Amino acid sequence: MGNFYSNHFFQAEGVPQGSVLSITLFIVHLSRILSHLPSSVHGNLYVDDPQISCQGSNMHLKERQLQNAVNKLVAWCNKNGHSISPEKSRCVHFCRKRNLHLDPVIHIQNVAIPVVDDIRFLGVIFDRKLIFLPHILHLRRKCERSLNLLKVLSKTSWGADRTSLLRIYQAVIISRIDYGCMVYGSARPTVLRRLDTIHHSALRICTGAFRTSPVESLYIISHQLPLHLRRQRISSLYSFRAPSVRKNPINQLSLPSGLRKLYAARPSHILPLCERTKMLLHDSDLNNVSVQFFDFFTFPPWDIPQFSFLNPFSGFDKSSTAPITFQQLFHHHRYQYSSFVPIFTDGSKSDGHVGCGVVSPSDTLSYRLHTCCSVFTAELVAIFCALQEILPSNRRNFIIYIDSVV
Repeated sequence: MGNFYSNHFFQAEGVPQGSVLSITLFIVHLSRILSHLPSSVHGNLYVDDPQISCQGSNMHLKERQLQNAVNKLVAWCNKNGHSISPEKSRCVHFCRKRNLHLDPVIHIQNVAIPVVDDIRFLGVIFDRKLIFLPHILHLRRKCERSLNLLKVLSKTSWGADRTSLLRIYQAVIISRIDYGCMVYGSARPTVLRRLDTIHHSALRICTGAFRTSPVESLYIISHQLPLHLRRQRISSLYSFRAPSVRKNPINQLSLPSGLRKLYAARPSHILPLCERTKMLLHDSDLNNVSVQFFDFFTFPPWDIPQFSFLNPFSGFDKSSTAPITFQQLFHHHRYQYSSFVPIFTDGSKSDGHVGCGVVSPSDTLSYRLHTCCSVFTAELVAIFCALQEILPSNRRNFIIYIDSVV
């Protein structure tokens, strides 16, 4: 994993079918298939669902490049005991040209892959025009069937209460609407509004409101957001999570200056996800927030580091213990660890202010965080800053004191 290698050992037997380890080993083994793709072809893989793509204006050139990539994948599968089913494979030609143009012809072992108008990949239906109307209609039909569950449970004589109905709605219907909204959120507003009727009908069933009740009052009574605001919130959260992973493809997406002028001249054209989230973060004053990188390969799972901590106050209830008792316990603790340099950290949050501080015998540091951060984030940032302060030191006997269990 990464640059770390486990110890060598002999595997005498296989793993049982369906076990967690067999799935993990299958993913590790099959993930190497994308390394055999040509440089002109891009690919993605989720367990055993591969997807390859190639873009350009010369159809014959792209057809040869895709066929070469498919031949390499088939050769790798034949060598490693796998097989690609031509019957389950599909080809989609994403193009918005109005005139007649040819579709690519790709073969898997002399069997032509069917060219379809739309394809479902990981629960999202991609059509050849990328207007996502088939996905919205399919999602609407599934949600309409789930509304029957709420109608049955909302009986006045024996039905569930408002809180239970809202929880069922969030688990059964709204979770489907939220899934993949970062992708299909680029659809036209007229297409996305087809889901608003499902949202409003479900809120009326859960709250028992009349059909003539205004939707604004439904949002307030049920403490729910409109769907367009939910999509903006989920897209913003995704834009924060993506930079934490260095190899996330969205980090390399940037709109050229020429296309920026084109989108500015044509306001009816919908911006890509990365540009839409930049506008949302700018309007919310969150565009200057730095995201900490998360490295999955910091340490291998078979060598998880153990963090030792001390809690001299364990077993003492704060409400029933005198303050002098805690003081004596802390003085005794400091007597035992008098050779360790003490460092105190703390984080706090008030109306419009979030900050943290680090106090050591040689210096006192304070940091101001963004108002969107929580107290938990402030506590962690304080610990992180304390570790950064002691990292250059030659001494190794430090002890960090925090006033909360994070």
